[in-house]
Amino acid sequence: MNKKIGILGCGWLGLPLAKSLIDDKHTVFGTTTSDSKMELLHKANIVPYTIDLTENGIKGNIKGFLAELDLLIINVPPKLRSTPKESYIKKMQHLYDEINKTSLGRIIFISSTSVYGDIEGRVTEDSPTRPNTESGKQLLAAENIFLNDGSLNTTIIRFGGLIGPSRHPVTFLAGKTDLSNGTDPVNLIHLNDCMGIIKLVINGNWENKVVNGVYPLHPTKEAYYTSEALKRGLLPPMHTKNLDKIGNKSIESKYLNVKIYHYNTSIVS
Repeated sequence: MNKKIGILGCGWLGLPLAKSLIDDKHTVFGTTTSDSKMELLHKANIVPYTIDLTENGIKGNIKGFLAELDLLIINVPPKLRSTPKESYIKKMQHLYDEINKTSLGRIIFISSTSVYGDIEGRVTEDSPTRPNTESGKQLLAAENIFLNDGSLNTTIIRFGGLIGPSRHPVTFLAGKTDLSNGTDPVNLIHLNDCMGIIKLVINGNWENKVVNGVYPLHPTKEAYYTSEALKRGLLPPMHTKNLDKIGNKSIESKYLNVKIYHYNTSIVS
């Protein structure tokens, strides 16, 4: 069934997701914060809007963007590295207030496994959330803004580290020395599987659920990034030997078993 789907944030994940949903015969409304990218969205057959969430309110025609949607995908991560004093929570509260003025009843909120923090062992959707970064703390608070409203059908998708075209942590880590946590498992997911999981949620009944999206392979960081660097002709990163702490956090999903979703793109190059 054709749906009118809004994607708030048509960037690295949002733009290819929009194109894929259009291929599936959905009508997609998408946003960018830059007027210069409006033509890019238009050429992709996305109904384009310039929307900018700020602490003080929302710039742009948010009412027009939300007006006819069957489903809204919120794909706006905190930007605390570039604007460390900015409140992501205030931005999401402004968005929630605008949603409450409409008849929109279905939300998919793209979050991160950073909300689990440094807890050890097998981590599932039932595990406690103990974020130890500011972005993780604000993401968790933003999740709850939407989950706590019983009138909204909200699904939270917590993705692991994102990899895909022109994006891989090894390009940043290559050649670095004295990196810690080399024995920790990686918890990553490819762009293709991010889109696959989002589309699974769109087409199913996932009301008020939290879903982890992480590829089910967890080599150690040292082994994985050494291998990935060598395959790219890069200098492998060097990890210190931390014998006091053997990390073992492997993030899994109790929902996305092989009968429900089959991961199709390996994290191994």
